[in-house]
Amino acid sequence: MGVVLCPLEEIADPGSCEFSWGDGPWPLEFFVVRKDSNLSGFVNRCPHAGHALNWQPNRFLTREQDLILCNSHGARFRIVDGLCVSGPCPGASLERITLSVEDGQIVADEEELSSLAQRLMPSEAAK
Repeated sequence: MGVVLCPLEEIADPGSCEFSWGDGPWPLEFFVVRKDSNLSGFVNRCPHAGHALNWQPNRFLTREQDLILCNSHGARFRIVDGLCVSGPCPGASLERITLSVEDGQIVADEEELSSLAQRLMPSEAAK
């Protein structure tokens, strides 16, 4: 089953938007990046330090808007696949979220979101 995130037109090109999915104190935090014909979704978690990439709402891109930026340690990731190309975790990747566009709406897979939310929940919270 699909979860409608927002209309495609609500995300600037290039641009990004963050989302939260799930109830309780540990919802899944993720974001969507739009650039040219690419639409990519990623879990909002740095593979280097394990925390959110952004400090300001919906701000995930470099000034040039050509890479995703981790604001803590300056890691930079490719928009198309989340691969780190510079910074403290070269070769590591952001965790992807599968997206589709249906009738002009950005849609994520509910099963995938549920699975990610459960797997990424801190172990102490899962008890």
